[in-house]
Amino acid sequence: MKTTAVIAAIACTSSSAFAPASTVSRQNALNLKVGEIAPDFALVDQNGKTFKRSAVKKPLVVYFYPADSAPESSVQAKAFQEEIQSIRNEFKADVVGISGQGAESTQKFAQELGLDFSILSDERDIVRKEFGVPTDIRQPGSVTYVLDKDGACTSVYDNLADLILRTVQLR
Repeated sequence: MKTTAVIAAIACTSSSAFAPASTVSRQNALNLKVGEIAPDFALVDQNGKTFKRSAVKKPLVVYFYPADSAPESSVQAKAFQEEIQSIRNEFKADVVGISGQGAESTQKFAQELGLDFSILSDERDIVRKEFGVPTDIRQPGSVTYVLDKDGACTSVYDNLADLILRTVQLR
């Protein structure tokens, strides 16, 4: 578990993860590819506020996770929480987690873990589908997108093995 948290933290704090899309060549089978503009979306966060992707004018890490309070999801959220200040201060970026569960569930999840970044509710999996993320995700952290300040995708991590490989390459 600690290894997963460390890997997620290293990947999130890597300066090349926030590089302009043209410098990253990673492609994958998911709908959103490196260089493409992420779909715009508006979802309610754990505090009842609407988060709109296009309103964010800084780099953004968007991660989809399987279920609030699942052990794997908790490990991933804690890893982002441990690095949130570094992500915000060093890279002027932010993080949002997206769950297919309701606002009440995301609120409880965020409170239990003391999260101070947005956890968004996508109950009908509309945003998940727009990004091309499978609705039957079984791996923790299996799909994470790094977007630049214009919403262009600069990196995609669609499984833990790719994340480990990318982390090793960045060292």
